[in-house]
Amino acid sequence: MPIATPEIYNQMLDNAKSGEFAYPAINVTSTETLNAALRGFAEAGSDGIVQVSTGGAEFLSGTRVKDMVTGSVGLAEFAHVVADKYPVNIALHTDHCPKDKLDSFVRPLIAISQERVDKGRNPLFQSHMWDGSAVELEENLKIAAELLEQAAKAKIVLEVEIGVVGGEEDGVANDINDKLYTAPGDYERTVEVLGSGDKGRYLLAATFGNVHGVYKPGNVKLRPEILKQGQEVAVQKLGLDAGAKPFDLVFHGGSGSLLEEIHESLTYGVVKMNVDTDTQYAFTRPIVSHMFANYDGVLKIDGEVGNKKVYDPRSYLKKAEVGMSERVIEACESLKSAGKAL
Repeated sequence: MPIATPEIYNQMLDNAKSGEFAYPAINVTSTETLNAALRGFAEAGSDGIVQVSTGGAEFLSGTRVKDMVTGSVGLAEFAHVVADKYPVNIALHTDHCPKDKLDSFVRPLIAISQERVDKGRNPLFQSHMWDGSAVELEENLKIAAELLEQAAKAKIVLEVEIGVVGGEEDGVANDINDKLYTAPGDYERTVEVLGSGDKGRYLLAATFGNVHGVYKPGNVKLRPEILKQGQEVAVQKLGLDAGAKPFDLVFHGGSGSLLEEIHESLTYGVVKMNVDTDTQYAFTRPIVSHMFANYDGVLKIDGEVGNKKVYDPRSYLKKAEVGMSERVIEACESLKSAGKAL
């Protein structure tokens, strides 16, 4: 199927929330990791989200160019071609964008999608993230409101972060403290400024103890009830029926989370969960095995010529693709999206 249209993406998000499952959002940094994500989603029978961070976008443009927009557009155009060969719907997303990179990343990409929409085409990306966790709430929401208006015109969903995800990702580092838990007043103010879909659809990365990086199971102290509390605040503010879930929630920093915590979060309206650390390892581990097993072939040692068959990048990148795709399948199963493609 082709990359998800705005209508299909909205249907994907609606189905996830009503069905209490979430889509893995797989970070990619190359065409090969994109292929791994697509293969994983297809084999799991799951629609999904592929996303690129600021650092990933820069890397995608090449170590000499180092331009985030160039890398993002190149990846997206490639994805629009190859995703057509897979029997699932894929949405393209950009991950964490801090304030100092808005003008060199998200805003130009929204403008590109607006040009496409003006010509009767679909947007290049289906959603973008504004990460305002490093600024005060009012400034965060002011910028979010401006971006939401632009995104809605370009038929794009905006993701915003209210609260702080601990740990480090792409040079954005946050301490692990009480700011990791989105407060009730933050949820209420978000509804006041951004609405509940009437001003444009947005995903809310509310925080409930989330931490980026590598952690053993049980070491991340999550409080999923914070998400339930946020939905209840919004319900009261909007005058909705008890049990409604007005927010489309996002789960960041899932590595090291217990499966029961992930499943609990799904009942509170989480529709997207970022997966990066674990898939990075799943991609790299088969390459390591290949190099150790074929060290005398990949290296020209003792005056020999090596073995072209084992230092040909395809020989180990094929293994890496399969390894990462298996981790994507596992993510689909954990988030209950497996077998639920539209």
